Amino acid sequence: MTAGLGRTLGAGAASLAGLVVLVAGAAAGATGGILGADVANPTGGPATGSLPAGYLTLYEQAAATCPGLPWTVLAGIGTVESGNGSSNLPGVHSGANPAGAEGPMQFEPATFARYANPVPPGGANPPSPYDPVDAVYAAARDLCANGGQGGADLPVAVYAYNHDASYVAQVLGLAANYDQASTSPPSQAAATAVAFAATQVGTPYRWGAEDPGVAFDCSGLTQAAYAAAGVTLPRTAQAQYDAVQALQPGAPLQPGDLLFFGSSTRDVTHVGIYVGDDQGIPVMIDAPHQGADVRVEPFSWPD
Repeated sequence: MTAGLGRTLGAGAASLAGLVVLVAGAAAGATGGILGADVANPTGGPATGSLPAGYLTLYEQAAATCPGLPWTVLAGIGTVESGNGSSNLPGVHSGANPAGAEGPMQFEPATFARYANPVPPGGANPPSPYDPVDAVYAAARDLCANGGQGGADLPVAVYAYNHDASYVAQVLGLAANYDQASTSPPSQAAATAVAFAATQVGTPYRWGAEDPGVAFDCSGLTQAAYAAAGVTLPRTAQAQYDAVQALQPGAPLQPGDLLFFGSSTRDVTHVGIYVGDDQGIPVMIDAPHQGADVRVEPFSWPD
């Protein structure tokens, strides 16, 4: 990330000092900036893709079993955990991931067993964590039992699902975006890219690296995340910016959009993946710099 960290948005929320927003059509010679790019929808503007119809229906139906639980929180979890069932990472369709989690909602076996019954309409019998119906309904029961009923304490409910504060911010940020534009949530490619990036949180930074679970630099992470979604990006941050469609002025960010940082459009030095908003503060996943790990972190638009 470029030098000049200093302004803050609350505890731990860093921004880049002295930046202005650069978008398509910005005046020549503008300096500094955060540059937004829509990879999954290269014509620019809001992504027009939608959640898979089957998953959208599942999220809505399962949430209805817990009065007041927003379906968007289930959608946020499903997006992070498996790209709504589209990921081919270990454990999603068979086996388990390195932490032992299984299925599209990434349950540990004991937790799934606790919330799997009764068998929901259309679910497998006996219930299976790999069956989308069983998995989504079990997730709704899990959230409901831990503060999700009535939306009483969604952060606590999501934290009980996965004991990680950055995970909570990521899920609730996605949920907020689904809630704001439920008819046009992130495209499947964008959701898959975000889900992949989320699995790499904690991976060490190393310049020039592009090795999942071992090390990444900033553009190596974004390239790998979109490769998981079937989208080919160039290798460096500058080349990625040059290859994708910049967002039009005033276009809202969507999860999966790339955020480019640098002194100008010809000096792009860093890139991250926009995740959503956490209590009004935008957050991204990025591989920040030497000595740090891939992380979910806030950023701010410059004044």
